[in-house]
Amino acid sequence: MDTIPERFVHSVHRHRDEVAIRATRGDEVEVLTFGDYAARSTCLAAGLRALGVGLGDRVVMLIGNRPEFHVADVAVLLLGATPISIYNSSSPDQIAYLAGHSQASVAIVEDANYLDRLLEVRDELPALRHIVAIEPLTAPGVEAWDDLLGAEPLDLETAAAIAQPHDLATVIYTSGTTGPPKGVMLDHRNICWTVDSLRTALGFAPDRSRIVSYLPMAHIAERLTTHYSGIAFAYEVTTCADIRRLGAALAETRPQILFGVPRTFEKIHSGVQAVLAADPGRAEVFAQALAIGGRVAECRARGEELSIELAAEYDRVDAESLRPARQLLGLDDLRCAVTGAAPIPVEVLQFFRSAGVPLAEMYGLSESTGPMAWDPVRVKPGTVGRAIPGMELRLADDGEVLGRGGNVFRGYLDDSERTAEALDRDGWLHTGDIGQIDDEGYLRIVDRKKELIITAGGKNVSPANIEAALKAQPLIGQACVVGDGEPYLGALLVLDPDVVPAWAASHGAQGTTLAALAVDPVVHAEIEREVAVANERFSHAEAIRAFVVLAAEWLPDSEELTPTMKLKRRGIAAKYAREIAALYAG
Repeated sequence: MDTIPERFVHSVHRHRDEVAIRATRGDEVEVLTFGDYAARSTCLAAGLRALGVGLGDRVVMLIGNRPEFHVADVAVLLLGATPISIYNSSSPDQIAYLAGHSQASVAIVEDANYLDRLLEVRDELPALRHIVAIEPLTAPGVEAWDDLLGAEPLDLETAAAIAQPHDLATVIYTSGTTGPPKGVMLDHRNICWTVDSLRTALGFAPDRSRIVSYLPMAHIAERLTTHYSGIAFAYEVTTCADIRRLGAALAETRPQILFGVPRTFEKIHSGVQAVLAADPGRAEVFAQALAIGGRVAECRARGEELSIELAAEYDRVDAESLRPARQLLGLDDLRCAVTGAAPIPVEVLQFFRSAGVPLAEMYGLSESTGPMAWDPVRVKPGTVGRAIPGMELRLADDGEVLGRGGNVFRGYLDDSERTAEALDRDGWLHTGDIGQIDDEGYLRIVDRKKELIITAGGKNVSPANIEAALKAQPLIGQACVVGDGEPYLGALLVLDPDVVPAWAASHGAQGTTLAALAVDPVVHAEIEREVAVANERFSHAEAIRAFVVLAAEWLPDSEELTPTMKLKRRGIAAKYAREIAALYAG
């Protein structure tokens, strides 16, 4: 079974009456069984076929985390066509570029918000023949989702046989932090190979696990974790359309598998720290429990048996402190938690592992269908694990991480020049990341090859590692290290909006807004102390010598951050040129 539709048929046959997708809509909970999932997908496929969608066509989708995304993606695949998800925050110009570059013949949009942006550039898209709207809309020339669902369904088994392993399953567009987005071509074989590798790496059968879908479906991590794996492993997927409801969704769902970008876990960590800060006695007890939990996590990561004494100690503190905290957060039933897409502060990783949350860091790219390195059990903090099963990893002469395996993409859509830069003749993917591999095969990412800062003294510095250390401090929500060509390193710092107000109120600070707190002397003194703590981990040349606290929060998919909260260094450098210059004035 080397295509997604074949995997889908297998899950439908085995789990027809079991829950596949769950969503909360207002006060109502919508539940789709695998039978419902198949019925809607085959009806929608028939409706799309009536619009002319067929083998090799491309369909762009502006749909959030809701059941209709999964139905639409499968429906397009059942026609042998290629579904392409676009970040829902895309501007009209970005939509025009992506829909035009992919030569999409149909677009499926969620509601009027997305439709308006698409219609603004409709005249620039001659290949786009039809627009389908999920929500009821009265715009002329727009097809209704419900009308397409009313078509006579295709035969599932017949439709599932159309796609072949070498056919494009999707095109993932990169965030475009260093130029126009590139279209990463992934075929069915790439995705099925990767899903099978992850099953082996997990060490347990993940079938029928509960999982929450909340990150952008245009990102390979979310697509692979909840959609493709959801199909292959018959997950029970709960969709969370509003990331601000993630905490409630976790508490309601109690997922068994959870993927999050570092900021997901940093925010949970900050929330716990804020609660403990208000109760010093409770904080001390919890810290003692974490110390015991940390010893247990280290033993388990090394594959060692717990001593009778340590096991008894852990059972006590787990029952009294750690398990209640996990239950409150909805993390008490996790069998696997994964962080990826950017470095996570080691302190945050160790906090969760000490608290009994089996969190491990994963490394990969869109070009590798997501994962390249990951070790969910034998975790070595500070590394991203070892090569996933079937993957080869090595370092080039300059330290660049290279990977080869069935997950490596076919190339960039209509871009042979940049494909040749990323893929060599022997099938090695050149990641653009600088790494180190230890004697046990664990990979440590040093930095992006093109993001190393070279100071005026000629010192090569990794900004990502310093930024991670800064963000591990309670009051610092975001950090961007600067200093290329300068005598020392500086940093732009953003306050954590979930932690700073409560901290400020309990420490006599006068401000109430982020802007006021950014210049409050009490807050500034604490930030200065936190920067000093972070500096202790680095050499003198790598230490932050000057910083500025900015007045506003950095939000996903903005001038400062990509949708998955990676830094847009060019955008930051341009927007804050005056603040950066001030760090080196005089």
